[in-house]
Amino acid sequence: MKAMNIVNAVNDALDIKLTEDKSVVVYGEDVGYEGGVFRVTEGLQKKHGVERVFDSPLAESGIAGTAVGMAAAGLRPVIEMQFCGFIYPAFNQIISHVSRMHNRSRGKYRMPIVIRLPYGGGINALEHHSESMEAIFAHIPGLKVVVPSTPHDAKGLLISAIESDDPVLFLEPKRIYRAIKQEVSEEKFSVPIGKAKVLSQGTDVTVVAYGAMIREVQKAMVMAKEAGYSVELIDLRTIYPLDKETIAASVKKTGRIIFVGEEPRSFGVGSEIMAVVNEEAFLHLEAPPKRVAAFDVIVPYPRGEHHYMITPEKIFYEIERTIKF
Repeated sequence: MKAMNIVNAVNDALDIKLTEDKSVVVYGEDVGYEGGVFRVTEGLQKKHGVERVFDSPLAESGIAGTAVGMAAAGLRPVIEMQFCGFIYPAFNQIISHVSRMHNRSRGKYRMPIVIRLPYGGGINALEHHSESMEAIFAHIPGLKVVVPSTPHDAKGLLISAIESDDPVLFLEPKRIYRAIKQEVSEEKFSVPIGKAKVLSQGTDVTVVAYGAMIREVQKAMVMAKEAGYSVELIDLRTIYPLDKETIAASVKKTGRIIFVGEEPRSFGVGSEIMAVVNEEAFLHLEAPPKRVAAFDVIVPYPRGEHHYMITPEKIFYEIERTIKF
């Protein structure tokens, strides 16, 4: 076991797969020589060579498009878009080819592509650096969407993503890249895609979150405990495929649910979870389902970002209001 943050865990997962599988290649904007803008891939080019870990042109559509050709030829490309908002020029490649090639070829070609994205706000970045676009890609058939919240899950989920024969968007919450350290096995292990994790058992309300929001919910849970409330916390880990069974089972126990996410409130992951609850656990509800999400606006520039981000106080307010309904 070794103390790792998310940066270390992602690097370790990439190192393991590059070592054991010669079909894995890692590339993107500055991921080679510099090791990425967040130094997540630091040291990998030196160890595995410039043919396996290399820099790409600053052309997101080209990065995704070349990955399609590589995957069709038998490689397993792991590509990085330097910041989450930079992915939009590659949207055509992702929706038109990455997600559809297996179906289009009637099963002849698989697309074992991992698209790594440092995503989310909270670091006082500029425009196109802080988006939370997970719902956009979860809506596209053929794609899996994964968001780890801990070093352990980051390593295990990334290994599963690289080994998947389907394309995976791997969203890395950059706000907590170095905020959490955890004992993580240095051996290879995997965490299943599509399975949520119940982090804390509770009886009064279910809170569903993922990524950087898990830490904010845990801070709110301290306030809730002091107020005498019992909160069950579910870490989704995978946005799509969504673990409907774990969510429904929890709501049937607690009778209440709150979704917490930094995505824009409308038409998002939280909306889908509310639909799941209405379909699978409606008769067990003792209060209306609630979404704690960001405003339906562009992420503000650094000076105003703190007005946009979800705080533990906001989460606790909704916990108390839901329980007292």
